[in-house]
Amino acid sequence: MKVVNQIDIGAILAYAFGLLMLYAIGRMLLGPIRLVLRLIYNAVVGGLILVLLNFIGNYVGLHIALNPVNALVVGFLGVPGVLLLIALKSLL
Repeated sequence: MKVVNQIDIGAILAYAFGLLMLYAIGRMLLGPIRLVLRLIYNAVVGGLILVLLNFIGNYVGLHIALNPVNALVVGFLGVPGVLLLIALKSLL
């Protein structure tokens, strides 16, 4: 019975390369996930502000329609998107 107490350098390099590739793939996938989470956050906060604006705006005569275009503007820009819609509503 022969016991081998040697560490295979090829196996160590393969594990190191695998861990490096796992890290690289994780970093590449983390960027789009952050973007999607940021868009969801902006859409929720902007939508809530838009609903509150419409609720309060009924008393002062300001109403912004809830449609897909406005939802996209608010989703991408968040609070500045709501301000942009208010500015466009006052100009047009």
